[in-house]
Amino acid sequence: MQLAAIIVSLVLTVVGVALITRAVAQIYRFVRLGQPVPAGSRTDDPKQRTITLAKEFLGHTRMNRWGIVGFAHWFVAIGFLTLPPTLLQAYGQLFQADWVLPIIGTFLPFEMYIEFIGLMTVVGIVTLMAIRLLNLPSRAGRKSRFAGSKAWQAYFVEYIILIIGLAILVLRGLEGAIHHVESYDAAYFVSYPLVLAFKGLSLSTLQTLIYFTAMIKIGTSLIWMITVSLNTNMGVAWHRFLGFPNIWFKRNADGDVALGALQPMTSGGKEIDWEDPAEDAVFGVSQVEQFSWKGILDFSTCTECGRCQSQCPAWNTGKPLSPKLLIMSLRDHAHAKAPYLLAGGGKDMEGNEKATEEQLKDVPAAALAEAERPLIGTAEENGVIDPDVLWSCTTCGACVEQCPVDIEHIDHIVDMRRYQVMIESSFPSEAGTMLKNLEKKGNPWGLAKKARVEWTKEVDFEVPIVGKDVEDLTEVDYLYWVGCAGALEDRAKKTTKAFAELLHIAGVKFAIMGGDEKCTGDSARRLGNEPLFQQLGQENVAMLNMAYGESFDDEGNVDTTTKKPKSSKKIVATCPHCFNTIANEYPQLGGEYEVIHHTQLLQHLIDEGKLIPVTPVEGLITYHDPCYLGRHNKIYTPPREIIAKVPGLRNEEMHRHKERGFCCGAGGARMWMEERIGKRVNNERVEEALALNPDIVSTACPFCLVMLTDSVNGKKNDGQAKESIQVVDVSQLLLESVKTPADPAGEPEQVDTPEPEPAK
Repeated sequence: MQLAAIIVSLVLTVVGVALITRAVAQIYRFVRLGQPVPAGSRTDDPKQRTITLAKEFLGHTRMNRWGIVGFAHWFVAIGFLTLPPTLLQAYGQLFQADWVLPIIGTFLPFEMYIEFIGLMTVVGIVTLMAIRLLNLPSRAGRKSRFAGSKAWQAYFVEYIILIIGLAILVLRGLEGAIHHVESYDAAYFVSYPLVLAFKGLSLSTLQTLIYFTAMIKIGTSLIWMITVSLNTNMGVAWHRFLGFPNIWFKRNADGDVALGALQPMTSGGKEIDWEDPAEDAVFGVSQVEQFSWKGILDFSTCTECGRCQSQCPAWNTGKPLSPKLLIMSLRDHAHAKAPYLLAGGGKDMEGNEKATEEQLKDVPAAALAEAERPLIGTAEENGVIDPDVLWSCTTCGACVEQCPVDIEHIDHIVDMRRYQVMIESSFPSEAGTMLKNLEKKGNPWGLAKKARVEWTKEVDFEVPIVGKDVEDLTEVDYLYWVGCAGALEDRAKKTTKAFAELLHIAGVKFAIMGGDEKCTGDSARRLGNEPLFQQLGQENVAMLNMAYGESFDDEGNVDTTTKKPKSSKKIVATCPHCFNTIANEYPQLGGEYEVIHHTQLLQHLIDEGKLIPVTPVEGLITYHDPCYLGRHNKIYTPPREIIAKVPGLRNEEMHRHKERGFCCGAGGARMWMEERIGKRVNNERVEEALALNPDIVSTACPFCLVMLTDSVNGKKNDGQAKESIQVVDVSQLLLESVKTPADPAGEPEQVDTPEPEPAK
């Protein structure tokens, strides 16, 4: 038995080590096929990146949001990383049954650790196996987060871990028996029952069992190694290695997820100069090798856990987009195409093959066939990603927020959209109207610029306009950025008027632009029309900087002698999309401002006693988190605090709220596209709200307000919602409570404005 165990183990070891070495080299070369990234963008602040990695792994900060799953996975992960000494001991036991590791082998804390982690690894993997079996697609269909995952790979990994964990405990019991442990010993506090079970066996039997069990442990480990080496796209196994660099190289060194701002377009690792783009500049992604190396690493790291899929509004409403399946498709396509690319294959700007026939002669036929597949295309076109998948995304950020290994789904989706829009002019036709209106009129509705200030005639107080009532923004505390929806959409205008009146009541000095402002470009950018975003953004930044009293030299650069500090450029916005763009994306265009959302300012005004809600607003209310306020900018508390301060309201949260809030369906330029596949996202969200039987559904975003109102009105018409239910912005609720019949007429006294925290 001993000789057979040694031969089997050593043969498997030689094969396994050779194959894993080759696989690591393949993956390294494969990831390097991706495009470079801007210098320093993934390696800045290495100390902080290392701290972030340690926090995310040791704290399992993403996984632990899922309760028992995170707890069980933590022990499995720790076991995988810290139990290799038991593998080394098993090799020694092949040659000498009672062999122990030098120095630490009989060190009590080490032995107790092995016992505990060995047990918890078994408990953890059994728990994860049970969770998988209880949530199989055969039971839950699309609702299963494992739908579409490669089941055999998951089962293989789980049973391998279980066998190794059990082998460790059995070996510990055999070790105790062969070392003649006569009574309870803390070193065997877990395996002591096994020690007792093996105690009566003869020495030769114990030796044979140790040889056999050590072979099982080593052989199982090596079979795992060989299998994953032959399947380099096996994310459920490789993520335990690739997850570490993927987290370390994440977009933000401080640990923030890749939400908020979209990254500037790059080509060859450099930002594109939109005034004079290089002749060979690549716009967007049309081939998998045009993703950055971080993108390729993202694809390879996906563990197929399906947390992104379970939270995705598109997938949950019957649409073809699953963030998990999209990443898996890109990964499998990239790995299948890799031999062709590594041989020098690829297409130039005109679609001609760059490699010679001689270079490609040894490339497998399957890789050559994969290279011919279009990245974006229908099933009939043999496309990797179906167009309906690409255009179903609302960029809500649920996938990015939930991913335990920091995959940056939205960046990859938008990169593919950019090529489709800018080069192929291929996108949903309805969005074309929005783009034309933005180009010609500077707003999605195509209305004249004078319409932007029409709402000011509907309030009974003066709304100062820059350049008309105030010379520049240095005369006021805040610029109120009304936004296109807030100025032009009838339902959103109610929020605008309510917020302006609250500022007036509180004595806050504010002003608005006079109609010369353009759309911030949020929808254009997320649709994929980067040049249009650049144009709108640069015009707005120039206008804002001038409104803040800055001047420019002959070359159009800001005169540093007149440049205002960021703290003096205060902007408040009622639209989270405007807020996100101005705060997080305009700095890319030279616009540095201190931007807050209107709920943040209102909360501070209440805290400072400038606004006092006194009149009860009776009823049950549920609040809907706007994605671009919540997940993208982590603003969850201010709207809820405002609601809590309004007397009479009883707040009840929907099942999906805050970090797990469900999208209204309008983000990612979906506001301007028809929803023809599956269930409407806004209907799914409203049905969740109606399940609480609320009197009021509240939100803090004009897009959400429109989408939720449309759905509620439809439910009313169908008799599925009570006629009295309202959909309102939190500012409308606050105004209703602040205004009382006893309020004296006349102008409020001017007071100093508090200083709320700006957006980060």
